Amino acid sequence: MANSTPTTIKKYANRRLYNTASSAYVTLADLAKMVKGGEDFIVYDAKTNEDITRSVLTQIIFEQEGIEGQSLLPTTFLRQLIRFYGDSMQAILPSYLEFSIDRFSGEQQSMREAASRMFGPEAFSTGSFAAMQELTKKNFAAFNQALAMFVPFAGAKSAAELPAKKANSEDDIDELRTQLSDMQKRLESLATKKS
Repeated sequence: MANSTPTTIKKYANRRLYNTASSAYVTLADLAKMVKGGEDFIVYDAKTNEDITRSVLTQIIFEQEGIEGQSLLPTTFLRQLIRFYGDSMQAILPSYLEFSIDRFSGEQQSMREAASRMFGPEAFSTGSFAAMQELTKKNFAAFNQALAMFVPFAGAKSAAELPAKKANSEDDIDELRTQLSDMQKRLESLATKKS
């Protein structure tokens, strides 16, 4: 990144985007190039001065997904993502996705090299995803390990160490309700802190 201060982009009512650093109008494609080049920017609505960076980045993704052969987001993923809106896990998902994409980005070069060694130089163009699946498994395991620090039952013994109890007893159900309630409160407090 050449500059530590993000470039300011203003979006006008006529939907035009103005780069204040270069004093020129830009397109979504120009902003996509900036992102790919590692240049950070913030987009403000010129009238309200509201930060609309997230919606503009989403527009860029929408346009990229519409280009034949360019889509990155499988339909199943999009459906699952939509299901998380309003769900109690909604507060955790952004952190997980950010963590996963950071890990993926950080290991991108080594993954390319490993895939090239295993499957040849065309590994990614031929649809061989074994290396990516392995990386996904590693990322999920690492995220679960990090998430374990926030689990309200961290001091509890593992399920194998707990003495066997009578299944479906009233005490067990009450204990589970209490634990779920505590977990929900912690998730909400994490979401509040994140905001």
